[in-house]
Amino acid sequence: MKTKLITFLFIFTAYFSFAQTKVNSEDQAIRKSIVYFVNSIKYKKIDQSVNSLYPKFFTAVSKEQITQLLNMTYNNPFIKIDVQDMKFGSVGKPELISGEYFSIANYYLTMKGDVSSMSEDMKKKIGEMMNSKYGKAGVKYNSNEQSYLITAPMKVVAVSKDKKAWKLVFADKEYKAQLVKVLPKKVLDKL
Repeated sequence: MKTKLITFLFIFTAYFSFAQTKVNSEDQAIRKSIVYFVNSIKYKKIDQSVNSLYPKFFTAVSKEQITQLLNMTYNNPFIKIDVQDMKFGSVGKPELISGEYFSIANYYLTMKGDVSSMSEDMKKKIGEMMNSKYGKAGVKYNSNEQSYLITAPMKVVAVSKDKKAWKLVFADKEYKAQLVKVLPKKVLDKL
């Protein structure tokens, strides 16, 4: 009887450990894809970051528009944005829908926006725009450096057919209308 109990506990523990490893590998693969995307932006490799996106997203917003938007944001000569840090919030458990896995992930980017080449009026307008997008608590102005420190909450949907290679979809509020064409309703309802 004691042997059966020990055997049962051993099998249960092994099964439970394997299940945790599997979940962690999916989580790690999603995190790796997000880090790759963010590092591509950080090092100004915009084409590489665009290639990290879910191809179906380009049926709603063209690849050229996304490339242009990322270039305007991260390669802008008037406001130099540098990605300083990235922290993960949560990575949702992948859910199989119509042959693809979907996972919602949250992370935070800390960025520095150098506005030293702008007029005082433009600096103020940029500050107001960032406050409206990221909230007053997420935007700090450093007058000595003439720069904004931005803590931006970000949300993406990671999509994969095999739970190994993940492509990303921006899940920002401004893309909500376009996402209807890209993501299943079950995923959209969770955003």
